Amino acid sequence: MVSQFDKDDVEAIGLVKFDFLGLTTLTILDWTVRFCKRLDPTFEIDLQTLPLDDASVYQLFREANTIAIFQFESSGMKDLLTKSKPQRLEDLTALNALYRPGPMDLIPDYIARRNGTQTAEFYDDRLKPMLEETLGIMVYQEQVMQAAQIIGGYSLGGADLLRRAMGKKKPEEMATHRVIFNKGAQANGLTEQQSKVLFDDMEKFAGYGFNKSHSAAYALLAYQTAYFKRHHAAAFMAANMSAVMNDTDKVRQLLEDSRTVCALRFEPPDVNLGEYRFVPTDRKTIRYGLGAVKGTGEGAVIEILRARSEGGPFVDLFDFCRRVNTQTVNRRTVEALIKGGAFDRLHDNRASAFASVAAALSEAERAQANISQNSLFGDDSGVHHVPLMDARPWELLESLAFEKAALGLYLSGHPYDAYRAHLQPVTTMSLARIEPSDNKQRLSGIVNAVRMINSRSGRMCFIEIDDRTAVRELMLPAAIFEMHRHWIKEDIPIVIEARVTNGRDGGTRVIADAIYDIEKAREQFSRRLVVTLNGTSASSEATALLATLRAYRPGRTPVFIKVNKKGYSGGIALGEEWCVRPHSDLLAKLKAELEF
Repeated sequence: MVSQFDKDDVEAIGLVKFDFLGLTTLTILDWTVRFCKRLDPTFEIDLQTLPLDDASVYQLFREANTIAIFQFESSGMKDLLTKSKPQRLEDLTALNALYRPGPMDLIPDYIARRNGTQTAEFYDDRLKPMLEETLGIMVYQEQVMQAAQIIGGYSLGGADLLRRAMGKKKPEEMATHRVIFNKGAQANGLTEQQSKVLFDDMEKFAGYGFNKSHSAAYALLAYQTAYFKRHHAAAFMAANMSAVMNDTDKVRQLLEDSRTVCALRFEPPDVNLGEYRFVPTDRKTIRYGLGAVKGTGEGAVIEILRARSEGGPFVDLFDFCRRVNTQTVNRRTVEALIKGGAFDRLHDNRASAFASVAAALSEAERAQANISQNSLFGDDSGVHHVPLMDARPWELLESLAFEKAALGLYLSGHPYDAYRAHLQPVTTMSLARIEPSDNKQRLSGIVNAVRMINSRSGRMCFIEIDDRTAVRELMLPAAIFEMHRHWIKEDIPIVIEARVTNGRDGGTRVIADAIYDIEKAREQFSRRLVVTLNGTSASSEATALLATLRAYRPGRTPVFIKVNKKGYSGGIALGEEWCVRPHSDLLAKLKAELEF
């Protein structure tokens, strides 16, 4: 039945309102089981009878490796997990209910009691049996109802009415219930003050708390997802990535977690082997889904799979274009597939394949026209072997930029690797190991995104950077950003001096105080430049070296010359007048001329 009246009115005339939740997690679990069976046809599992005492699964929670774990992904929940150290399903149930407005205020008490630094209190000994599980903290609505029954003298039906009144927060109803509860509590031996404290706490928890059955169901789902992540990671993470294929940021987060936490490998999308979704190829490997390549779409992928199913594997780019419907799989789609690596098994030079797309599509049209006009003798004049166009292979950074444009992330490599030798020496903390510190830290990474927002305190800039260990968003005052906005762009390396503090949600907060491009960072923070001479012709090498260094004076970086000759090693530090600017051009010249 559909009604234009609100829920209170329809309930008043005797109708019951039901809320139905659609959980993507259930679909993910279904896909995971299917993937497991594809990898091992003998695989069988019954989620309803899954053992709930797997220590390795709870270890996953205690380590807060909970990306893709239902209800436990947020930074605040991760912080709660590491501090509370859950060991059983009941612990997960309590954490699920506690991490809500209202009960969240008592998280510090709950953690202190779990860790033995605070004694559990139960208001009254009669409430101990039902509060012991949650260490004396009222977490569930059922506990509120039981307290009303045991202490306030309510019937079970009356206790439920009290719970509903607390949830609706209607002052007149609450005033009536407070009088009833106080009268019953004092009749059961509590003082007026004890009664008031208990009722106030009950009111706070009932207004926001879960009922235990709801929290337990969520905890069970969380355990099931964690079980698969621990024991069937490839199937589970492939299912998760398939569920969010259109959300590049989420796919990237899942991919990095798969690599770092689950030690999984990724194969690129493949026109001959790939499917629409991400799929596990073995227990440790996932193949990238063709549907996650930007510019494809479900219709184009279905057409590719049809052509492959009917005619077998594609031989090359030209064969591919001849066999698919080019109205559905158009030039934009083919180019995106090449950029994303989907033709790598057929052509190892992506640049050459990319340069040949127009010719391949033209050849496909010509072949189709010839087939339509085929002679009565059945001559197969529509198929001709056409070589790829010659093209200089893309440089690493160029190839990765195209790959990111197609996939929304870096898969075959990472641009940080190209700058690692220059960035790591000036970095004091990796993004994966960020933690609050009294000292400023220097962070480095590749810029993923830049966004501006208007806040009460003015405009703020947020920069997302990636150093291969993690992806983090840093806050940057708008004034500092405006000074550097002309060069801050996606895919460029950056060094940031920042304060790392505790965030409001229990995670970490990173506020940048200064930013540097790679040249400025090297000049500002390099301790010294070490140049090695092999000693075969020391005087000529030294003369050439000094001539090269002279063009980059004055600077701030001291130069140390190391000499290796016939097993002897020695060195000399040049004077302050030889301090240089360690520019990339200088390093390139030294690398070309000498070993350093």
